Amino acid sequence: MSISNIDRKIKSELTPVRHEAADAESAPMPIAMPAWSPGTVEIAVKRLKVWSNKAEMEFAVEVEILGRVRHKNLLCLRGYCAEGQERLIVYDYMPNLSLLSHLHGQHSAECLLDWDRRMNIAIGSAEGITYLHHHATPHIIHRDIKVSNVLLDSDFQAQVADFGFAKLIPDGATHVTTRVKGTLGYLAPEYAMFGKASESCDVYSFGILLLELASGKKPIEKLSATMKRTITDWALPLARDRKFNELADPKLNTNFVEEELKRVVFVALICAQSQPEKRPTILEVVDLLKGDSKEKLADLENDELFKPTQAAGYNDGLSGAQDSSDFISEEKDLKEMVGSGTEGVHGS
Repeated sequence: MSISNIDRKIKSELTPVRHEAADAESAPMPIAMPAWSPGTVEIAVKRLKVWSNKAEMEFAVEVEILGRVRHKNLLCLRGYCAEGQERLIVYDYMPNLSLLSHLHGQHSAECLLDWDRRMNIAIGSAEGITYLHHHATPHIIHRDIKVSNVLLDSDFQAQVADFGFAKLIPDGATHVTTRVKGTLGYLAPEYAMFGKASESCDVYSFGILLLELASGKKPIEKLSATMKRTITDWALPLARDRKFNELADPKLNTNFVEEELKRVVFVALICAQSQPEKRPTILEVVDLLKGDSKEKLADLENDELFKPTQAAGYNDGLSGAQDSSDFISEEKDLKEMVGSGTEGVHGS
């Protein structure tokens, strides 16, 4: 079917059924699809609200990336339209919305995410990112891992979404230097300050996401008009003192497996270290979350980061670039914060 035919079919034959506001300029809009297959199928359409060169680039990147990837934990592309200034991307519809909606949004009070679901979401999200980092050709850096970009299907299985900021990493390259894009509270320090994007930056962001998933707290907490605290500032002292009950989301009402919670917290904090060379790969993260190796788990628990006397080697969770700004909610996109001001690909 031609792009113009797809465009006309979307405009003339699809009936809006629900709409949930999103944090991007191009909000996914769920619609019913009676004409494309037998019965009624729900899909989601992302439509650019305002056309610009920047929006056009993000649209092209997302279509390009989604066309390359196929994994059960990555949101599937069903089609797209590009005609005139109209830009549409068609996905599978995720009936349980996003992880954001369950942790901080419209479904947070219902506590639909029990501990088993949270563990499955953690592992599933990590496996989706593993595909991007280790199996896609060339490898892909997502650059915007956060709770609003983890969608949940009818079985609460995680689907990593929104590839508008993604970067392809050529073979042999260790990182790319680029303009900084992403979300405050999730940005790795070396990326926020210098624009150095690597797979390790996604690992850092995933560490913040894991802490959110376990605790129900936001990445940046506003304590007063002039004070803010990062989730790592709050979590690390508790982890060092082994106060895991205080780290758990109160909505769980103590209904969690303490050994699994401890594992998630340790993995999260190892991922969110300020030094990229100290972070694990996402492949190692999957193994640690699954808990298959008792030896690796023991090494993790005994890491110097978690010794009560360890006071150095961990920043406050905000880079200098983030620290200098006024408090901004983690759901406000950092549209264009220049790191090095140049773009390039770097090898070892």
